[in-house]
Amino acid sequence: MQPVEHFQHCPKCGAQRHGEASIPFRCDTCGFVYYFNPTVAAAVIITRPDGTVLFITRAKEPAKGKLAFPGGFIDIGETAEEGLRREVSEEVGLEIGPLQFLCSYQQEYPYKDVSYPVLDLLFTSPALGNSEAQPLDAVAAVAWHDPQTIVMDDLAFPSLRAGLTEFLRRFR
Repeated sequence: MQPVEHFQHCPKCGAQRHGEASIPFRCDTCGFVYYFNPTVAAAVIITRPDGTVLFITRAKEPAKGKLAFPGGFIDIGETAEEGLRREVSEEVGLEIGPLQFLCSYQQEYPYKDVSYPVLDLLFTSPALGNSEAQPLDAVAAVAWHDPQTIVMDDLAFPSLRAGLTEFLRRFR
């Protein structure tokens, strides 16, 4: 279900929704309007001088056991860059260098009974200092791979496949 479909009542006045769910949500009783915008997430292709890229194995659904790049949802009050640096630290314990925007991709993120629209922002960055990543929050494993050897179907989400394709187009 899309998020708007869960709104059976107005969150402001409690009136029951009449008719089909629509975006934006409009309450016929009090006039309250709520826009459903995509959630923002960011991921980073972390590189080493030898040309390898850091991949994580997801420890949780959705896409448990699939490969991904470190990243996650951006919190309210964070820029994409701040949120991404926080996620990298939380997931793999690395410090990364300057971020370079790579591409964006719109997709659906299924979680429990809701299919969230997500705008994924993909970046690249070199690893700084010691590039010994470790699996931390929501990460089952980490590994450095030649990105040209990765099977696209092994990646967790369409946005990651699009990001890796763009990375290989630009940097190989």
